[in-house]
Amino acid sequence: MPFAYFFLESEGFAGSKKGIRARILETFVMLFLLALLILGIVWVASALIDNDAASMESLYDLWEFYLPYLYSCISLLGGLLLLMCTPVGLSRMFTVMGQLLVKPTILEDLDEQIYCIHLQEEALQRRLNGSSSHAYTRGSSTHQLNKELDNIRNQRNKLERRKKASGWEKNLLYPIVMLILLTGTTISVLMVALNILYLLVDETAMPKGSTDRGIGNTSLSTFGVAQAVLEIILMFYLMASSVVGFYSLRVFEGLTPRKDDTTMTTIIGCCVSILVLSSALPVMSRTLGITRFDLLGDFGRFNWLGNLYIVLSYNMLFAVVTTLCLVRKFTSAVREELLKALGLDKLQLSNSPTDPESGKLSANGHQKTL
Repeated sequence: MPFAYFFLESEGFAGSKKGIRARILETFVMLFLLALLILGIVWVASALIDNDAASMESLYDLWEFYLPYLYSCISLLGGLLLLMCTPVGLSRMFTVMGQLLVKPTILEDLDEQIYCIHLQEEALQRRLNGSSSHAYTRGSSTHQLNKELDNIRNQRNKLERRKKASGWEKNLLYPIVMLILLTGTTISVLMVALNILYLLVDETAMPKGSTDRGIGNTSLSTFGVAQAVLEIILMFYLMASSVVGFYSLRVFEGLTPRKDDTTMTTIIGCCVSILVLSSALPVMSRTLGITRFDLLGDFGRFNWLGNLYIVLSYNMLFAVVTTLCLVRKFTSAVREELLKALGLDKLQLSNSPTDPESGKLSANGHQKTL
């Protein structure tokens, strides 16, 4: 990833012949300087922490102590990032799957909605074709009208897809997927809550205290293969939720890939972010008590995993933030559905000052601007 970024930004040293060789040479020089900088920072930081007299460290010490120390810092930052992304992603997953799947058509007349959308599309098309005398057309640009027309066509395509969907897809697939997501989220929160109780009463529940077991000596799962399979499924679910939550945060919205509009710098940033999240996922799984197995290395060597206050605070923050996100998600959904059932949402939209230009449907299903 650093090589790709520096190669993208390099132009060659001043005075050298422009070309691919000059860019590669500048890239390797920058990588060498970056490696020296990181090595010096790690060396100085470890020297400040260690009170012993400074001595010449061997290459073995560098491999066994300094690089794991640097990896521990990266994993700690990634764990904090996962603490922000995963709760948001767990609640956001319901919205994402709702956009990908076809929702059940309950108390909805799709034919009438398609007819209204079709009328609105024809009206916008007539404005684009030559109604220059209309006041709205004089005040709006062609680009804005094309954008509104694309939005209307996207809405029409979604309604037609819902109409053409099969019965099992409309009535069974969506509830089953939502139930699976709800079950996975509930199990994750319950396992974190149980881990909090274990941390308060048992010292062996600490992530660092679970490294004494060797592979084959004793089972790491209480219920054997079934629990191991459940832990694997939950870790994949948390991984997907963390990625969804990462791109849902406003701070990282600029890294969201877009079709035909993604720069190379954005792609490199996305790869680096995914690498940091994936490297911290095993640490988060150990800290939350999802699993006790070391997935990709000796994570039990991290000193901060043996601190009760850090681990307990991490678990409590994860449980509280996830619960708040889910409560906010489901209460808002219930509130919106209740307003839709009573017809109050459309009444509020029709009373809003932007209703004549927003293209919303009125309470009886007809377009008020036509």
